[in-house]
Amino acid sequence: MKAVVVHGAGDLRVEQRPDPRPAPGEVLVAMEWGGICGSDLSYWKHGSTGTAVLRHPMVLGHEVAGRIRELGAGVTGLEPGQPVTFHPAKLVGPLPEHLAGRSNLHPEVRYFGSAASDPHTDGGFCELKAVPVDQVRPLPGGVSTRHGAVAEPLAVALHAVRRAGDVRGRTVLVNGCGAIGSLVVAAAKFAGAGAVIAADVRAASLDVARAMGADRTVNVGSDELLPADAEISFEASGVTRALGSVLRATAKGGTVVQVGNLPGTDAPAALGDLVTRELTWIGSYRFAEEIDDAIAALAEGLDVGPLITHTFGIDEAEQAMRVAADPGAGSGKVLLRLGG
Repeated sequence: MKAVVVHGAGDLRVEQRPDPRPAPGEVLVAMEWGGICGSDLSYWKHGSTGTAVLRHPMVLGHEVAGRIRELGAGVTGLEPGQPVTFHPAKLVGPLPEHLAGRSNLHPEVRYFGSAASDPHTDGGFCELKAVPVDQVRPLPGGVSTRHGAVAEPLAVALHAVRRAGDVRGRTVLVNGCGAIGSLVVAAAKFAGAGAVIAADVRAASLDVARAMGADRTVNVGSDELLPADAEISFEASGVTRALGSVLRATAKGGTVVQVGNLPGTDAPAALGDLVTRELTWIGSYRFAEEIDDAIAALAEGLDVGPLITHTFGIDEAEQAMRVAADPGAGSGKVLLRLGG
């Protein structure tokens, strides 16, 4: 089978690997679509993402979907040809009691396409993948595998909205309208937000956010966010210099959810309004079981189509990565056609 393998910084190869077979309790899936994430780009550009450092060649990809090819021994309730996506996290050991219901914070996780552990965990940018049955999520009728590949980042967005509490009828700001930010826009609207304001420095990103449901957009490259606009703000850019304006634009007593990854090193940020506006500032990391909510939302009509701006074949993986990494390319979510 073909697989998209990163060997080091700047070294991405589409190479042949042996076809896998499903072990007992596993499902063999013929992969069809994979979405490129920021962590995939970071492994390709830097050989690392966050504290995870690439030590061996690794198959990329954790936003994936396909169709069941074969069931391993003991697997029931699924059938060949069934479209599926995945929960890409496998927990190692029991969840500590104080983290009940928050499996995303488990101290040891094996995640598709992650070098956080050694040996690394291969991802799903390949033609065939054997997956433990408890990580398989069937897609309901009307949800294509193309859209199913977006269920994982949609789950990230739904988790962020859940962290904010009840958004029904409230004014929401989303700063940073890349793929996750635009999905937060859609998730907030789906959860009943009264009005969603989307902010970014790129016109193309704001166009996508508008198509995903934003009621108003602000190009912060030329305009300022107005003070006290939003009862709930989502900071999805991960740019520390943006924090001051987001805090200032959040109404007194409001909530700011940090969903964009912040750097792990010292960085200047204007945080005074956190105190004087008595804001609640909380983090949001990946998701717990919101992958099931994401699939349900897709079935109920949440449309991720406008987010998908580019598609490439598996043999064009490096070109796809270049487009996804280029701010001037106007990309939202870039998908790889893995097979099918």
